[in-house]
Amino acid sequence: MLAALVASTAFLTSYVICHAHTGSRPFPWRGGVRIAYFSILITHVVLAATILPLALTTTARGLRAQYTRHVKVARWTLPIWLYVSVTGVVIYVLLYRVY
Repeated sequence: MLAALVASTAFLTSYVICHAHTGSRPFPWRGGVRIAYFSILITHVVLAATILPLALTTTARGLRAQYTRHVKVARWTLPIWLYVSVTGVVIYVLLYRVY
């Protein structure tokens, strides 16, 4: 789990640096695909913002051996983290590869 946290931190750092230098790209398509894309994007952004405090809390409780409290938060952290990871790839594919 610590390796996953380190990998996510490295990815977020590279993502922010890349977009600070290159800017963003508007989604080019209209209609249902656009609605689906923005629905995924909005949930991705909101949940990505919530994952930071959840991941830090989960990690801190695990490292402190507060396993009962760790599990309570980890039950929420893992599915949200997985959703954010998968939707990030979907957004990338839709924006830069498919359209």
